[in-house]
Amino acid sequence: MTTVLNAVVVAMLLTVSLPGCDILPGRARAREQRETVPPPVANFHALYNQQCAGCHGRDGRLGAARPLNDAVYLALVPAPRLRQVIAEGVPGTAQPAFAISAGGTLTDEQIDALVQGLLAAWARPAAMQGVSIPTYTARLGNPERGSGVYAAACASCHGADGGGGPKARSVVDASYLALVSDQHLRTTVIAGRADLGMPDWRAQIADRALSPAEISDVVAWLVAKRKPVPGRGGV
Repeated sequence: MTTVLNAVVVAMLLTVSLPGCDILPGRARAREQRETVPPPVANFHALYNQQCAGCHGRDGRLGAARPLNDAVYLALVPAPRLRQVIAEGVPGTAQPAFAISAGGTLTDEQIDALVQGLLAAWARPAAMQGVSIPTYTARLGNPERGSGVYAAACASCHGADGGGGPKARSVVDASYLALVSDQHLRTTVIAGRADLGMPDWRAQIADRALSPAEISDVVAWLVAKRKPVPGRGGV
């Protein structure tokens, strides 16, 4: 009888103690962590402030990098390219890769939220209605013709030889040209830099816009000025 009673007591103690294992200090913390891990941030403004504002400015302007709060720029650059730049970065520049698959910290959903948020917040389609914007990519043109385009469209700000003028810095500086890609140069010629007072392709020559051929030619002229820089392979 005593043996049976002891067995019953042991069984009851085990039944009571098993649920209690989960409230031991270590177990409690582990369970709390599992239950309180926040979901990934998917709000555009929160993501932008965390990941982008340091370079592109708090409201997309006046940062160290080009403004993203720019209707012309967002009309020019295709959304898949915006996504690629955010996800994979731009080799040879300060633009890092944010995708987890590329060594960053953002999920695909967060990258999509950034792309969609940029367009929703700052694209302003009405401002570009009826505007025939040049193509984002194109082959380089003729640098000799580009010299004449530069003289007509750019020299008044950047100087006759591109080395800097009364309104803007040098665009032929070896370090600058080693840091930026051909596409960056094309994008800047088309979209301008509103934060620096540089007009887009429609206002660089009085009374008319640059033609697609002129854009390709002046970009070719700039590319032809690129020189090797010790320690940099160029892009």
